[in-house]
Amino acid sequence: MSTETNQPRSGHVALLGRPNVGKSTLLNALVGEHLAIVTHKPQTTRHRILGVLTESRGQVAFVDTPGLHRRRDHALNRRLNRIAADTRGGVDVIVLVIDASRQTDEDSLALDQVVSFDGPAILAFNKIDLLKDRASLLTLTEQFTSKASFEAVVFLSAEKGRGLDDLLEEVFRLLPEGEGQYPEDQFTDRSERFLVAELVREQLMLQLHQEIPYGLTVLIERFERQPRRIEIQALIVVAEERHKGMVIGRQGQVLKRVGSRARHAAAELLGMPVHLELHVKTRKGWVDDEGSLDELGYAR
Repeated sequence: MSTETNQPRSGHVALLGRPNVGKSTLLNALVGEHLAIVTHKPQTTRHRILGVLTESRGQVAFVDTPGLHRRRDHALNRRLNRIAADTRGGVDVIVLVIDASRQTDEDSLALDQVVSFDGPAILAFNKIDLLKDRASLLTLTEQFTSKASFEAVVFLSAEKGRGLDDLLEEVFRLLPEGEGQYPEDQFTDRSERFLVAELVREQLMLQLHQEIPYGLTVLIERFERQPRRIEIQALIVVAEERHKGMVIGRQGQVLKRVGSRARHAAAELLGMPVHLELHVKTRKGWVDDEGSLDELGYAR
């Protein structure tokens, strides 16, 4: 169905789903910028990330959210679920993202958000390139559409860039008419400091063993633009003293590798050379302390 109209369509669209269904990869592909960090580990996304796409049809402000999950063992886990659920209240459309190659019982947590949402929703099956038998998509579609009302169903491979136009067609069709809220050259509401901190955390999650990344976070202590480069000092906060040595690595090799890769990514994002210094500090038990979560920038 064509979305051509004399009036632009604009609004906010939430990307909801359980961890690791590809929401962040989808956001980056739609906006064309590396806004949301991507790893194969659960809980990579810990914040609400806004990505703005402005084109001839109007403007879409996509909102990437933490994956809805059943873990309640720490205050951080409970807060991440609240961030994801609360995002639903300020959007015009929900896109429920499902991993077509693998479903779990946590998909029902995101489906519940659609059921209780007053506005239109789109069902998006991602990672269809991993399916050997795409006939299973019919069964999956019937399974999810029988439990909630969807205005459209689309099939994607965010990593391969397939199906994005189909999703955008449906999104613009469902958005209300109106002008965009953000300048045409703005692609996020997040600061450069925040984006660099996330790039450092991305490299930490990629380089470290499975259990360590969930107990660390990154703060930017200094961010200064010089005539020829940007000077950045970042603090890596770990929840246990034993993790400090693991983050640094033998003869500092892990920290050097993280710093090198994060520096290159930051320079590409910011468009000029970057000098990046990393330091590590232990803040015992921060993941289960509400006050620490506030101080470290995790929204309630």
